[in-house]
Amino acid sequence: MSFFKPQQRTAAQKQGVDPQHQPWVEKYRPKTIDDVSAQEHTVAVLQKTLTSSNLPHMLFYGPPGTGKTSTILALSRQLFGPDNFRSRVLELNASDERGITIVREKIKNFARQTPRAQAVASDGKNYPCPPYKIIILDEADSMTQDAQAALRRIMETYARITRFCLVCNYVTRIIEPLASRCSKFRFKPLDPSSTSSRLAEIAAAENVPVNDAVISALVNTSNGDLRRSITYLQSASRLSVSTDPPTDITPSDIEEIAGVVQSSVINDFATTLGVELVSTDRMDVDNDIRAKGFDAIRKNVKGIIRQGYSASQMISQLHDLIIEHPTLSARQKSKCALAFAEADKALCDGADEELWILEVALRVHKALST
Repeated sequence: MSFFKPQQRTAAQKQGVDPQHQPWVEKYRPKTIDDVSAQEHTVAVLQKTLTSSNLPHMLFYGPPGTGKTSTILALSRQLFGPDNFRSRVLELNASDERGITIVREKIKNFARQTPRAQAVASDGKNYPCPPYKIIILDEADSMTQDAQAALRRIMETYARITRFCLVCNYVTRIIEPLASRCSKFRFKPLDPSSTSSRLAEIAAAENVPVNDAVISALVNTSNGDLRRSITYLQSASRLSVSTDPPTDITPSDIEEIAGVVQSSVINDFATTLGVELVSTDRMDVDNDIRAKGFDAIRKNVKGIIRQGYSASQMISQLHDLIIEHPTLSARQKSKCALAFAEADKALCDGADEELWILEVALRVHKALST
């Protein structure tokens, strides 16, 4: 997760920031590696590191919002404690500072400094405080090739007193000489049960009444990104308390906040194309509309465009509905997938959205009719 940098966090604490005014993603960030959700293998390995204090260079990779940055920050706090954290840990966001100049100056200067003597912990706890520093490079896959090449030499030269942790979404964008110097940890998208339990804990702590349907909507719209789902929950809570009297949060509110196409719209559109809905909350779906053919499909597409929905989002959700459908044949799904792929490429190239929604709709209708 991407949060305040250490310098910003310290400044905020000095100014006495009220926790009530913090973003929930910051407020409920894991304080220890035991608090990290759904990354059992990584947590187990790092727990052993705490006992030995022998940390290798590390490479954390995986989708956004799975806890990569939170994990290394929590580990650093457990290693050094609050009093040594600022002098022993340097956190840089490589997407902002990614050139070779930053590597040669800022990173090298910090890496070559001998660690300061361990300060006495003000909280009375004992911390391992090993004799090295940690440099965290967030979004390391945004670094230029030259910067990565310069970094590998620094990692070798100052390995005795400095450890590096590279955090990225796409491990293939890290050059092989750099990746081979690191222990790799893959962060998986959070499973629905882990996300649901964490969201339920936060909702209870914030006194936000949510039901299972709302939690399910948060999980479905975030696609395993816990950070995103927490942000949606906070936005929805603000929306509910802004009315007088406060209103209950509904799944439709979550879909509206997330910017996805509402389930009812997707279901109606899919029914028009000839997709038999296996389960739906709507009992009044008109299954005979598909018999009207082209005119009904064109009318539905025009309605979607008038409502301002994104063509890419519409096609993405329709793709998930059809590919995961339990009764459609593999041949039908493959024909539909080809249509979705061509539409995605065309939309990326700037093609007309209404025409491509109509094109996909007609090809899906034809595939399901044969």
